[in-house]
Amino acid sequence: MQRRIVVVVFPGFQLLDLAGPADVFGTAELLAPGSYRVETVAPRAGLVPAGNGVVVAAGALDEVREPIDTLMVAGGLSVPGLLSDAGLVGGIAALAADARRTASVCNGALLLAEAGLLKHRRATTHWLAAQELRERYPCVEVDADPLYIEDGDVWTSAGVLSGVDLALALVARDLGHELAGRVARGLVVYLHRPGGQSQFSLPMRALTPRSEPLRELQAYIDAHPRADLSVPALAARAGMSERHFSRVFTRQTGLSPGRYVERSRADAARRLLEATDQPLETVARESGLGTAETLYRVFRRHWRVAPGEHRRRFSTLPAALPSALPAALPSAAPVPALPLPEQER
Repeated sequence: MQRRIVVVVFPGFQLLDLAGPADVFGTAELLAPGSYRVETVAPRAGLVPAGNGVVVAAGALDEVREPIDTLMVAGGLSVPGLLSDAGLVGGIAALAADARRTASVCNGALLLAEAGLLKHRRATTHWLAAQELRERYPCVEVDADPLYIEDGDVWTSAGVLSGVDLALALVARDLGHELAGRVARGLVVYLHRPGGQSQFSLPMRALTPRSEPLRELQAYIDAHPRADLSVPALAARAGMSERHFSRVFTRQTGLSPGRYVERSRADAARRLLEATDQPLETVARESGLGTAETLYRVFRRHWRVAPGEHRRRFSTLPAALPSALPAALPSAAPVPALPLPEQER
């Protein structure tokens, strides 16, 4: 049975929120004909400008009649100003009621929440929009860290390209991980990153210190994971007493020195796992974590997955991969001319 994917856009939407998932589903359709059909709808039928100026053609949201498998709502910088658009929000709620599942990309989660679809659910969004989602909709359990979250029949994803991860997860659920892997390789993207993986690297979660000496010390920590990074050693390097250093570092970065060092070393271990085939004992030593047992414990705490599993999923080492796409793709159907808006005729 072909699954109908309907993507809701609006003036100012983020083009990648549409294009990324659409290419995932489109590639899956090439590999498994009859699996997906993607359509785009908007509050009003016609040409819809994305935030970057690219224009797409869309049908009318209120004219959708056939059953929907997956309703997906894009995000964009214009979303906050559209939360009071009753036609858009009401249309999303109406379509979601008849869809097998509903999803959002980036801050499209705000539109789902306004439509009442995230009430008492766990959800994610772009980390820059997380606080707004929390404040506007206190009934939503917001977790800004994961790439995507599944809560019942509602899926939400983080910023922009995490929509690709979400779409790959949906393909894996529908058609199996083997086909989702072929889609990922065909698009030259990560092979289905787990939803629990963080939106950004661990050191990025810390603030940049206002003090130049602390900024230099922060860079030193990230560049020298095997060094003595104890509080006494770091305080001496910064020319401060241990107590004063700990207080100033925590105030300016939002993390204690020990917490920042552990996160930095975890990130160093992640990079080694992805870029090398070194044994876990060597990765632990080179990243400053010491032992494989410590590596496992720290990696599970910060990355929510075992080190070996992370390497299996995200290794960047060359490997012989099976062909991801058919030898010959079907010719594209002719594209009909789009009607110009009345003011441009």
